[in-house]
Amino acid sequence: MRKVEVVSYSADWKDRFKEEAEQLQKIFGSEMITIHHIGSTSVNGLSAKPIIDLMPVVRDINNMDAFNDAMIAIGYEPKGENGLSGRRYFQKGGDNRTHHVHIYEMNSPEIKRHLAFREYLRKHPKVAKDYGQLKEKLAKQFPYDVESYINGKEQLATEIEEKAIHWYKGLEK
Repeated sequence: MRKVEVVSYSADWKDRFKEEAEQLQKIFGSEMITIHHIGSTSVNGLSAKPIIDLMPVVRDINNMDAFNDAMIAIGYEPKGENGLSGRRYFQKGGDNRTHHVHIYEMNSPEIKRHLAFREYLRKHPKVAKDYGQLKEKLAKQFPYDVESYINGKEQLATEIEEKAIHWYKGLEK
């Protein structure tokens, strides 16, 4: 059974991202344009589930399924689109997940959404602190109920995301 665990920020998360990003670069080679550290572990000081979220940006999403065997060889479970059209998603670690890989094709609007959320939290530490505290509270309240944990943070996450996207668009001008 999967346990919802939210822990204090760890500087180790940056190193874990870099190590995994190097492995993914070897697998995807020239198909991968860049890779981003996203999610709560990418925000200094933010409490999070200790799962590293990586977002490779690739030339052609349709070529990604050919890499499933290589991803399985380094411990990932391919999940296909997993509910989001235009994405390829992989999980590592089974019930004790360590990494999630969210692959998008260049120019996907999902890339900007993830980066806006990350950058907004990095530039607004009070918002990040409130978000982290909510996640800590929900993890204690629902330690073995992932769905209730996710539902509990959904409203605040959506509010932050909407503000973040608006804020991020302002930076692009």
